[in-house]
Amino acid sequence: MKKIVKEFRDFAVQGNMIDMAVGIIIGSAFGKVVSSLVSDVIMPPIGQLVGGVNFTDLKIVLNPYSVKEGVEAVTLNYGAFIQALFDFTIIAFSIFIVIRLLNRLKKIGHKKEEEATPEAPATPPAPTKEEIILSEIRDLLKQQQNE
Repeated sequence: MKKIVKEFRDFAVQGNMIDMAVGIIIGSAFGKVVSSLVSDVIMPPIGQLVGGVNFTDLKIVLNPYSVKEGVEAVTLNYGAFIQALFDFTIIAFSIFIVIRLLNRLKKIGHKKEEEATPEAPATPPAPTKEEIILSEIRDLLKQQQNE
């Protein structure tokens, strides 16, 4: 039993697990902010442009003749679907902007690293006259020792 508890503790406090939990919490809060942005800021002007229509109220009653008193009608709520599409589009676009910004910041960071690291010469420089003469002297000395 102690082994299972230890394994669970190690699993629960791993860095990746904590990072994922933080991401989920922030994502949930971000979703609420975007939902408010869509429903409270963006949709009212769009609804005004299309004649004061509230998209979430748009629906089709499938069988209006079968509705009895006290029983709700069966409806096809296409307005809620349109609202969900707007929410999705705005969330996807805002995430795209954030990821694009992060990628640009990474590129800037990589450029600074490249500038700070001196590049090695592609080809070694040609030997100087002194180096050539010293190499010839070395070779001659080796020949004399072998004779």
